[in-house]
Amino acid sequence: MSSSVEEPTKPHARFLLGLVALFLGELRDGLTMINMQSAFLIVSKYYTEKQVGVMFFVFGMSQFLFQTPAGYIMDYTDKKVLCLGLACLLTTAITLLTATTAQEFGANIGFMIVLKFLQGGITAMIPPGLNSITQGIVGSVGMTKQVSENEMRNHFGTAIIVLTGSLIAFGTYPNIGILFVVSPIACAGVIYFLSQIRPEDIDHDAARGLKATSDSPDAEGNSAENADYKLTGPDGVPAAADAEAAAATPMEVLKDPILLVFIVIVFLFHTSNGTVLPLVMQTLAIGEGRVGILMSGLCIIVAQIFMVGSAKVCGDYSGRYGRKSLFLVGLFSVPLRCLILYFLTGIKNAQEDTSVFLQVIILSTQILDGVGAGVFGTMYILVTSDISGGSGRFSLTLGLTTAAMSIGGTVSGYLGQALAQDRGYQMAFLILGFMAMMPAVGYLLFMPETSKEMDKKEDAGVGMTTIEETSAANEEAAASPAIV
Repeated sequence: MSSSVEEPTKPHARFLLGLVALFLGELRDGLTMINMQSAFLIVSKYYTEKQVGVMFFVFGMSQFLFQTPAGYIMDYTDKKVLCLGLACLLTTAITLLTATTAQEFGANIGFMIVLKFLQGGITAMIPPGLNSITQGIVGSVGMTKQVSENEMRNHFGTAIIVLTGSLIAFGTYPNIGILFVVSPIACAGVIYFLSQIRPEDIDHDAARGLKATSDSPDAEGNSAENADYKLTGPDGVPAAADAEAAAATPMEVLKDPILLVFIVIVFLFHTSNGTVLPLVMQTLAIGEGRVGILMSGLCIIVAQIFMVGSAKVCGDYSGRYGRKSLFLVGLFSVPLRCLILYFLTGIKNAQEDTSVFLQVIILSTQILDGVGAGVFGTMYILVTSDISGGSGRFSLTLGLTTAAMSIGGTVSGYLGQALAQDRGYQMAFLILGFMAMMPAVGYLLFMPETSKEMDKKEDAGVGMTTIEETSAANEEAAASPAIV
């Protein structure tokens, strides 16, 4: 019999998590500064779009290859803080090495490709690292609120990192490589606040998703009430309450139909959306001098500011209205954004000199990026946590969904740059907009509501159910008294 579940309270550890997320920023635009690297190489080092596309294709493929193993490692290791800290140090070092060793016109592009392969593998440790530490501190019952707070700080931190870098680039143009000094400063903040998290703050069973709450004590020594998931054995019979919880095998995880559908949707979303931001940045930067560099950086900043709001909305309302409705808002915002960019770039192409007003209007489309990517960044972690609940494979499952995100972004990066160089930026936005409709319609038609809170509010669920959910429902039905 499961006990009532209350969200664990560890204010000191949760406060530190927020500061780690603030200095870490987003995976691509935080410490790693991938999109700023792209603008730097094209504007300052005269790389072509295809050269940059190849580099970041390799970066994304490396992330894809190492993402699932990274999640598997995080499920098993008790050194989660150390692993995350090392990943942050190494990705920062490679960002600096890229900025200091890149030669004009891609003369040493082979070396740059090797660096991106290494950086992609290293950054694969960051999402499962941060999120497994988060779940180990707050448990899955605290994930909705804490992931929302983490994402808000990720986006706000990214805005600060990019704003600082953009101002440095504006002041030092055309030699803008010095902007990447922001990365080690942010990394120092990550390492410092990570080191303040106590080992006893993290319950590693909760971090894996073996139970709903964390037993690690709060700052005053109090432990959260434990509420184990109803795990099932190989024969589908619920395990005894006092039996040791056993994690699902990787093959059992992969057989979950909801997870497989979600992985496909994640891949399709990032295939269409991943390259839109770099293309907008390049649209504003190329041929516009130092003002173009500043506007390019503002693309990220505007989006990140609105992502903060999107993350808060997801945290406040996904439990009330469910994951699906909010997720659909984010997914459908991408084709709308691409359609607007299609018309705006057409107007820009018709002008000899781009007016400041038009630049500002193009920049304002990043508000929709803040909605789309902001909702996705929070909701995909929550949906992954919902799907993996009770399996003991949260980090592995997150590794799978993040791998789909990485490979989608990888394909998108090269596809978008190739389309921009061969067909022009206007046609690139139109094609990407049509592609963005696929994940939105797919989620609408094929994904069920995954929130357990919504399940409790509904008398009957519709759609696919996992083995664990079916087993739990049967157990509850057997325990209920018959109504005559």
